[in-house]
Amino acid sequence: MNVEILHKEVQYKAVASSGPGGQNVNKVATKVQLYFDVVNSLAFAKAEQERIISKLKNQLTNDGILILGCQESRSQAKNKELVFKKFINTLSKAALKPKIRKKRTIPKAVKRKRLNDKKKQSEKKKDRNYRY
Repeated sequence: MNVEILHKEVQYKAVASSGPGGQNVNKVATKVQLYFDVVNSLAFAKAEQERIISKLKNQLTNDGILILGCQESRSQAKNKELVFKKFINTLSKAALKPKIRKKRTIPKAVKRKRLNDKKKQSEKKKDRNYRY
């Protein structure tokens, strides 16, 4: 993943923030929305891009565009910075290659011990059964 290319491919849009804030909310567009075209991006390897698309398929639009927003701060510049950090974090988590699960084998000594314990338990219960 190439961060410089990502910086160039990302588009920002400032919109009015929702929630309380008085007159400032009505006047100033502080909420920042980030738009990123995952399908046509040149910042990823092919396998990495496929992993990202499959993991983020619920967050992508029909055109393959990822939309993230931030309205935590009252400053548009701060929100822009925060949304880009969130974007990088989301992409890096989605691009991680999953670990391959290795099948674990039970050692023979452990199997042997378990069977011996079962045998001892059954003999103990058999000895309790007294017949006239």
